[in-house]
Order: sequence, then structure tokens, then C-alpha cells
Amino acid sequence: MTLILTRSDVLAMITLPEVFAAVRGAHAELARGAAVLPAPPAMRLPGSDAAFLVMAAASRGAGMAAVKLLADVPANRDRGLPVQRSAILTVNTEDGACAALIDGGAVTRFRTAAASAVATAALARPESRVLGLIGAGALARTHVEALTAVLPFERIVVWSRTDATARAFAAATGAETAGTPADVVAAADVLCTLTPSKDPVVLGEWFRPGLHVNAVGAPPRPDHREIDSEGMRRARVVVDSRLSALHESGDVLIPLRAGVFGAEHVADELGEVLIGAKPGRTDPAQITLFNSLGVGLQDLATARLLVDLARRRGIGTDIDLAA
Repeated sequence: MTLILTRSDVLAMITLPEVFAAVRGAHAELARGAAVLPAPPAMRLPGSDAAFLVMAAASRGAGMAAVKLLADVPANRDRGLPVQRSAILTVNTEDGACAALIDGGAVTRFRTAAASAVATAALARPESRVLGLIGAGALARTHVEALTAVLPFERIVVWSRTDATARAFAAATGAETAGTPADVVAAADVLCTLTPSKDPVVLGEWFRPGLHVNAVGAPPRPDHREIDSEGMRRARVVVDSRLSALHESGDVLIPLRAGVFGAEHVADELGEVLIGAKPGRTDPAQITLFNSLGVGLQDLATARLLVDLARRRGIGTDIDLAA
């Protein structure tokens, strides 16, 4: 039987501490060679700015292979619909049976924030006390919950292109609003960029010694980026996946094409840092940056968690696809 989990099913079960552990374990498993994570192919139809990404992964530990089909449809913004929509299909690696079909929206939001928290725990200075956010949407709120669980932040500073959004976020979280992105960077010990930007919203000349950056929001398109080339050059960069970064990250590809740095500057993966195969932060004054595209292995790890929880709690709907 195949388990169907709707968004409400997912939200009834999912918690950040469990997703944090699952995502951390998945990246470590990848670094040890026990998981497979190919670069996601992107499909684009002629005459459309929509992109469709196939995010696949397989895990020996999870006993599962998964694929998330992500639709990135910019025109949905004018329709009042989510720009990104997705669904996750999983199969058992032992017999190939279809295990689950899961709505991807909440999974993506939680595993993305969890990955930022894993990177922050591994790369940020332990004495970091100010969290800065560029962007104030739902992903920002989930990041606050995830990151405050790994470091004892005393202040949160936020900027959004829309003042009303920033004020609502501040009222809900106790954050301070800032006038410009530069003001956020000036205050922050840990910075999260969470905008669907095509052009840089953060400049490297603003970076202070000791800063840690989670570059999260730009969609997986080679011409979109939130951080300028100088920011990427100045930082010790850790990626979630080398293959994905070199395939679809504008933050990485634009400065690479311009010759600002070579591929070795973006060669280290988060999982390698977690297992000690590559260094993390090497100096309190070092600027570190986690380039977070989001990868199918994070979706797989969260799906495994959700399927197990659903089976124990009797949540979801079973269907027989072969009937």
C-alpha cells in the first residue's frame, strides 16, 4: 500500500528537532558514501519562465529512494498562488514498492530551516548572539525557530522589501526591523538571506569579521543570486552539494564564470564538515557561508521520518496503486 500524506497530515506531525537530526544524519551519510545524490535536471518549456526540477536521492540507511518534483512558477505570484509547489514520491529500496506520496510544501520549509541550523551549529561562532534576516516570510519564521534552538540569540534584526511584512514578522517574533539590508548585516553575527532574488541583495563589502551567512532564498536557477561575487569571494564557502551548486546555484556560478575564484573555493560539502573530513570555521575572524540550494536527500530524510511517524500514529491515507 502507498501512504498519501497531505499538507495538513505533514503539519500535524513535523517538528524541527526531529527534522534537524534527520537532515544532519543525511548529510553525514552522504559524506560517508552511503547515499546517492545526483545533480537535479531542470526542465523549461519554450516561451515560459517556469522551471521544473527533479530532485532525486537514495539512502542505504533509510532504505528508501525518493524524487521530489519541484515546480518554480514565477507567474504564480501575480495569481496569488505559491511560486514553488512540489510533491515527493518515495519507494522502498529493497523491493521497489511505492511507499509514499507526500505534499512537499511544508517538508521543504522545515528541512530548509533545519539545514541552515545544522550549518550554523557547525560553522558559526559559539558566542554569536544577533540573528539577522533578509526576508520576513514563512521561511524566515521557521528559521527563527530552528536557529534559536542551536544558539542563544539575544536579538533578531529583520529587513523586508515590504514594510508591512517586516512589521508583522517583528510583532510575531519580537524582532527589530531595520531600514536596509546593510543595517541587518552590520548588526548580525549570523545572517540568513531568504529572498527569491535574481540580483544581489547583500554585498560582500558589508561583511564583518566573524560573520556566518546562510544563503538560502534564491531559487535554483543559475542566473539568480542573493550574495554578490565579493561576498562569495571573501567567505569560506560550504555547499550542501557540489554537484547541485555547480549545476544550478547563481551565487556560485556567476562569480565562477567571471573568474572571481575557481571551483576549489566552493568544493567543500556540509556533510564533510560534519564528519571531520573537511574543516569548519578555522578562525574566530573568518567569514563563513553556507550556500543552501536544498537537495533531494534532505527531502528523503524528512520523508522517511514522516512515513515512520504516520505509521505509528495512524495518520494519512493508504491506497493500492496496483489495484
